[in-house]
Amino acid sequence: MTDLVVVETSDHARLSLKLSYNWYFEKDEQNPSKIFAVPDFVGDACKAIASRVRGAVARTTFDNFHKHSADLIREAVFGKEGTEVRNRFIFQQNNLVITNIDIQSVEPVDSRTRDALQKSVQLAIEITTKSQEATAKHEAERREQEARGTLERQKIKDEAAAEQQRTALLQLQAESAIVEASGQATAEAHAAAEAMRIEAVASVKQAQLAAEAESNTANAALENKINKQNAHITHQTQLNGLEIQKAKDLAKIEAEKFKEIISAVGSEVLEAVANAGRSNQVQLLSSLGLSSFMITDGNTPINLFNTASGLIGQ
Repeated sequence: MTDLVVVETSDHARLSLKLSYNWYFEKDEQNPSKIFAVPDFVGDACKAIASRVRGAVARTTFDNFHKHSADLIREAVFGKEGTEVRNRFIFQQNNLVITNIDIQSVEPVDSRTRDALQKSVQLAIEITTKSQEATAKHEAERREQEARGTLERQKIKDEAAAEQQRTALLQLQAESAIVEASGQATAEAHAAAEAMRIEAVASVKQAQLAAEAESNTANAALENKINKQNAHITHQTQLNGLEIQKAKDLAKIEAEKFKEIISAVGSEVLEAVANAGRSNQVQLLSSLGLSSFMITDGNTPINLFNTASGLIGQ
């Protein structure tokens, strides 16, 4: 059923409401004829509902009714149970049950109310538009901040990765220098020990041959000589071991010294030394306590054959 209700708000705005109701009769098993107790049940229902709606609208302003009209009318008709609005309204005279109320239209009765309604609609549209613009602006700024933050984080990660690569390169260079110095000292020590071993074996062989030739006349002297030679070999072997350990220690010290100098100087100073003139390079290397080092820019070829020959000659 539908009904046309004229209401007036607390600020004297007169409105014409077109309401639509969903309804049904609740069957009474003990008194089934109760549904016919009210002849004009539609008129009575519309009057009762209209009275409730007028009372509720009269207690509120036009602006509040315009914003919350559906909630106000449902609460006025159905009532509240605690904090919740009921979902139906029953007429006890004939068990007529109203289950839903729909506001089909709201029309102002006078021109003043019509102007106020139009102004309220325009204001609502303006507020909605500004709210959407502010939301869009805020979202754009948020995305910009997120993009800037992501870019900064990526930049920091790239710089950290580059620094790790640089550190790894310096470590490998230092380890290579240690291996090179240690390998050269070890090779020299092995060569010296092998030469002494060969010399000792040759001396022993010579002594044995001489002893065989003079075995009949110089057994005692030969044995004494062999004992002296063995003692000499043992002593020389121990000396060789000490020399080898000394060479290893010196190579390790030189490698650690070079590593510390490289770490303290930094790649920028080395680059400046490489790009400086020959006299400036000598002064800079001398001030760093470095000698017998070669620094190049990596582009100029170096004749290492003549250099090696000069070193061997010295």
